[in-house]
Amino acid sequence: MPTASLPDSPTVPAVPAPPAPPSRSARHDAALRAAARGLDRRRLLTLGGAAAALAFATNLPAAGAAQAAGFDARRLREDPFTLGVASGDPHPSSVLLWTRLAPRPFEPDSGLPASRITVEWELAHDERFTRGVRRGRTTAHPEFHHSVHVEADGLDAGRVYYYRFRAGSFTSPVGRTRTTPGEGAKTGELAFAAVSCQAYHDGYFTAYRHLADEDVDVVLHLGDYLYEYAVNAAGGARGYTDRVLPAVFNRETTTLEDYRLRYALYKSDPDLIAAHAAHPFVVTWDDHETENNYAGGQPENDVPPEEFLLRRAAAYRAYWENQPLRLPQRPTGPDMRLYRRLHWGDLAQFDILDTRQYRSDQAYGDGWQTPGPESEDPSRTMTGAAQERWLLDGWRTSRARWNVVPQQVTFSQRRNATGSAYKLSMDSWDGYPASRERLLAGAEQAGVDHLMVLTGDVHVGYGFDIKRDYADQGSRTLGTELVATSIASGKDGADRPANWETYLAANPHLKFYNGRRGYLTVRLGEESARADFRTVSAVTVPGASLTTAGSFVTERRSPGLKPA
Repeated sequence: MPTASLPDSPTVPAVPAPPAPPSRSARHDAALRAAARGLDRRRLLTLGGAAAALAFATNLPAAGAAQAAGFDARRLREDPFTLGVASGDPHPSSVLLWTRLAPRPFEPDSGLPASRITVEWELAHDERFTRGVRRGRTTAHPEFHHSVHVEADGLDAGRVYYYRFRAGSFTSPVGRTRTTPGEGAKTGELAFAAVSCQAYHDGYFTAYRHLADEDVDVVLHLGDYLYEYAVNAAGGARGYTDRVLPAVFNRETTTLEDYRLRYALYKSDPDLIAAHAAHPFVVTWDDHETENNYAGGQPENDVPPEEFLLRRAAAYRAYWENQPLRLPQRPTGPDMRLYRRLHWGDLAQFDILDTRQYRSDQAYGDGWQTPGPESEDPSRTMTGAAQERWLLDGWRTSRARWNVVPQQVTFSQRRNATGSAYKLSMDSWDGYPASRERLLAGAEQAGVDHLMVLTGDVHVGYGFDIKRDYADQGSRTLGTELVATSIASGKDGADRPANWETYLAANPHLKFYNGRRGYLTVRLGEESARADFRTVSAVTVPGASLTTAGSFVTERRSPGLKPA
């Protein structure tokens, strides 16, 4: 049967290293990357145990390269599927299936030997698996922390499937996934959800429990899947009284072991498990999967760049191990090609961006600042030159009715005060106006009049009209930006944050603003789209109710948000 799972010794062309942002020379960037790959063990030991562990992440062997011995799965005595299952990046004839074996997920080795373990998988048309479609075997390698990435192909386009895994006598939970319609195939409707920012220590993932019950085709995760910050024994704002989290979580993530354990904590959450099992995910990262507000190869704090690239290598490695991502996204040292393109028939083209790995360093620091020559330097980039060209070329050749751009930080202008004495966020696109202008001009030149930008990061829900010129509110509206609030980050929040009136007055193109936790759902039709901002009443206590805080429509040929 035609299948494609990760081979023991894959021979995959290396993804080229991304171009350096203009603010740093290519020679300097290459030197830093060489340092990140080539620091010898003696030097690493002088940098301390954490740096030595990070070096291991940079030079980890490919699966099978270490020739780890095999372990008979029949010897497993504890359920290895504690982290659930997931699927992602659906194509017309294939889908990526994921799980990770972890009988004891809060231990560094997950309770498993450093050995290869055979895992069986199967796909069916029904949840009881009476109508089987595909089945096969793959290997969970210790080099990848016993994660499994199966690319199941030969499937029918635009169809729902069910999947599960087996290891020894244990069977995983059942997952539900789907393939996309064929590229260019006539498609009348698509329903998707957008989520972001799930700080475990800020509250429960109640929104995911509600999302698991939503009738959507795919979920887009816009970044901050985990946070690097310490989580105390009580789970932070969760305030556990019935359990005590291990001390290994009560520190910032810096090593590969730290990041792996933090994913185990997050992915053990039952609400997140339920959402992954219910829907395929398309994921991209922001900053906290590595470190707050990093920019390209520049860390948040005063750390030598070569040491930060080692940390980035560890974070990227753990990210790929724990997400339903395909083989081309597997990282090479501190580099990982995460931007990619998916199609949903003739209805939508999804250009998934990475606005963190290739960006220029933030101007004037990474907070709210008065814009000036440094932030307005035309050489500054949010995406890097290669990704920018890829996006603009994709728009020029797109035949989709909707061009959807899942990405991380606020795209539209967002002034924090009325009048001339305003500040802008230097970490968002406001800190990179020339980069944003190139995209707006490119969209206009390509005839893209149906642009939809999806955003996370800011822990609130926004609805913006994307203006061709933010200095002229009468200028053309090129599309809409929909900002998904956080799953938990920021704790409970409020319907009207303290700056609610100021933001609406200072930004006439801002049509919606809400500060509760939750997610966004969008239903795309051939000529119009409906967006619903779904929020929960609290995340600091479990089981909160769900409501719709706002609903809007936008028309493909007349973009701009209008109340539904």
